[in-house]
Amino acid sequence: MTSTVHVTWAGADTRRIHRQFLDEPADAAPADVAAATLGAHAQILSAAELSLALRTASATRAEVRAALWDEGSLVKTHGPRGTVHLLPAADLPLWTGALSALPAGRSGQPDGIRLSETQTDEIVAAIGDALTGAELTTDELTEAIVARTGPWAGERVMEAFQDKWPRWRQATMTAAHRGVLCYGANRGRKVTYTNPEVRPTDGPQALNTLLERYLRAYGPATPQHFATWLAAPAGWARDLFAAAAGEGRIEEVAFEGGPAWVTAGDTEFPADRAAGVRLLPYFDAFGIASQPRARLFPGEAYTRALAGGQAGNYPLLLVDGEVAGVWHQRRTGRRVTVTVEPLKPLSRARLRELEQQATRVGEILEGHAELVVGRVEVGPHA
Repeated sequence: MTSTVHVTWAGADTRRIHRQFLDEPADAAPADVAAATLGAHAQILSAAELSLALRTASATRAEVRAALWDEGSLVKTHGPRGTVHLLPAADLPLWTGALSALPAGRSGQPDGIRLSETQTDEIVAAIGDALTGAELTTDELTEAIVARTGPWAGERVMEAFQDKWPRWRQATMTAAHRGVLCYGANRGRKVTYTNPEVRPTDGPQALNTLLERYLRAYGPATPQHFATWLAAPAGWARDLFAAAAGEGRIEEVAFEGGPAWVTAGDTEFPADRAAGVRLLPYFDAFGIASQPRARLFPGEAYTRALAGGQAGNYPLLLVDGEVAGVWHQRRTGRRVTVTVEPLKPLSRARLRELEQQATRVGEILEGHAELVVGRVEVGPHA
C-alpha cells in the first residue's frame, strides 16, 4: 500500500539536525550525545571528541576524555562498519547484541591464513579470559592468547601497513562485537585493550531496537541506507525492514521519489528548512549516515567534500543543513588555526556565524581559535 505521508528533503534534513543537537547544542553529557548520534567515529579520537563536544553547550575535549577514561560512561570499541567508535556504555549490551548478530561476510584473508570458525571462537574465548580485569598492550595480549591457544594464533602472517600482524588479530572485531574486548587507556604511545564484561542483548531483539533508533536519528531511510551504514548485505536489510513493517514497528513514507521508512508513528517533520552554520569534524556521524548523499552534498560539494563518493574523509562546513565547503584545523601551542574553504561566498552574517563556530572549536580544544577563510590544501584522510 502506497504511503499517504510525503516527506521533503528539507523536512528530513531539518529533523535530523535537530535530533542530533546541530541546531541548538544540548545541555547534555557526552554519552547522551553519543546515544543520539548512534556513536561517534573514533578512528581519529580528536575528531570524536569534537563531534560530541560541538553538540553540547559547553563541553570540552577534557570532559569527553573524562567520560571515556575516568567515568566510564563512554566506551571506545569497534562499532558499525567495524570501525572504532565511542559508544555509550549503557548501550553496549544493545550494540554488541546487534553487531554480533549481523551476517558474517567472508574473510578477505587467503587460505592458510584465514581463521576457521572454531579458531575464531577459541581466540575470542582466550581474549575474554586474558583481558578480564586487565589492560594489555597488543604484544602482551598476543602472548596471553598464544599461552591459551597455541603458537598458531601468534604467527605473524597478516599483511598490515608494510608489516605483518599475528593471526589472532583477524578476530579483534569479532571479540569486540561479542562484548569481550574494548580499548583501554593508552600506555604511553601504546594502545591497550580490556574486557568490558558485557552480556550482549539477544541478537534479533537488539537488531530491531537498533533499526528503530537508526530510523529515529536518520529516517526516513531505505534498507539500502541501513545496509550501507552497517556495512551489511542489502538483501538481509530488506528482510529486516519487511519483518519490522509486518509487525507494525516501522511504517512507510514517500521520500525523494520512492518508499522509505520511519519508526511507527514518527511521521512529524518540520516545515521550515534548517538554518545556520556548523563545522563538523572528520567522520562526523551526520555526514556519514544522512541519505541520500547527493542531497546532503549538492553540486560541487559532492566532488570537493567526498572522496570517491565516500563521506567522512573531509571535515565539513554545513550551511543551512547542506554541505557547503570543507575545513581543517592546525594547532600550534594554544593557537588553533581554523581554515575554512566555502564553495560559495558567505554573507557577512554567515561569516559572523562561522567565526563563532571557529571560536567554539578552539574552546573545545582548550586553545584560542584563529579563523582563516581560504583554500584547504590538506587532502582527504584515508
